[in-house]
Amino acid sequence: MNDQIAVDVLIIGGGHAGAHLAISLRQKGFAGSIAIVSDEHSLPYDRPPLSKAYLIGSMQIDRLLLRDSDYWAEQQVRFELGCRVRSLDPAGKRVELDDGRVVRFGWCALATGGKVRHLRCPGSDLAGLYYLRTVADVDAIREGLRNGGRIGIIGAGYVGLEVAAAAREMGHEVVVIEAQPRVLQRVTSPAVSDFFERQHRNRGVELRLGEQVAGFSGEDRVSAVRLGSGEEIPVDLAIIGIGIDADTALAEEAGIACDGGVLVDEYCRTSAEGVLAIGDCARHPNPFAGGLWRLESVQHAMDSAAIAADTIMEAPTEYRALPTFWSDQFDLKLQSAGLNKDADDIVLRGDRENGSFTVIYLRQGRVVAVDAINNAKDFMGARALILKGIAVDRAKLADISVPLKMAAQTDRVAS
Repeated sequence: MNDQIAVDVLIIGGGHAGAHLAISLRQKGFAGSIAIVSDEHSLPYDRPPLSKAYLIGSMQIDRLLLRDSDYWAEQQVRFELGCRVRSLDPAGKRVELDDGRVVRFGWCALATGGKVRHLRCPGSDLAGLYYLRTVADVDAIREGLRNGGRIGIIGAGYVGLEVAAAAREMGHEVVVIEAQPRVLQRVTSPAVSDFFERQHRNRGVELRLGEQVAGFSGEDRVSAVRLGSGEEIPVDLAIIGIGIDADTALAEEAGIACDGGVLVDEYCRTSAEGVLAIGDCARHPNPFAGGLWRLESVQHAMDSAAIAADTIMEAPTEYRALPTFWSDQFDLKLQSAGLNKDADDIVLRGDRENGSFTVIYLRQGRVVAVDAINNAKDFMGARALILKGIAVDRAKLADISVPLKMAAQTDRVAS
């Protein structure tokens, strides 16, 4: 084994962002050497199905792979799997791996993603408590579910609700415990939260909202979730999904500027020359957020990877991608675009009772965000209105007989 490796582009992280940077570079004609270092033992795979199809068992690992081994071999992308980067020296353009080998690079891209937030409380070290981020995590959960039982889910964000839906489809009893007064509170409006709450309750999920977890009970293995009120909720295992934090440890140790993420400019460049950051770990200037923003989505991973590839290819383009998200729960698909944080008006389009409707968020008469439930056509129409940034007719937005593309007031163009 050589103690030294030299590559033109070193990608640290084998998730969506890292994989798509390698893919994008080859698609754009980059002929230099590329290596991906990943602490996982699998080739890059699609993460969204982990909390749904893969958990249920309807999708196996080979179908999760973003590209198969033949593709990576044909594209001459080298992988160092099950391997961690111990240190990064931006000035010396080198990293040291945990096995002592040194990799020298021309460019380095940090695609380290996020790390799950751990719940620290009495009993949090008991067996039967799980987090969901990787294939290995889901494999462990599936093994824990083999004997059936009641599942406690801590957190009612995307992952928590997706796991709740999957567990119900598998026939398990499910209780979801959320500290906020409504589900999906961080990402959507009360109208959408209310719809998903009703859908989950109607399908047998017990929701305990506005409840703090004080700890877990059990001798060697969790047997109950203890609430702040003192009430204990019996469970046979618990899955904790309370969000992720940017994995910035390597960047910080290397002296790269970080603040709630690795700070980058509109070209994905960090404060260290020759070092880029993409995907979940990066905090970037976002024109739709009005400042620095960190996005956790597959679409952002792909978009930022494409920008980083342009930077490496010395054909820089600014990051101007619209934030896009989605979530599958039961037979419901939630598609979201834009950021609703500064909306001053909301338009409901359609009927929430029939399971297909759209919530459109406005600011100063312009569409800034959309949540579409089982309505791909409205999602695409509202997305186009966000990108155009033009004033719209509110009445037309609410009228389902009017295509969204006809809701624009073309005589009032945004500055």
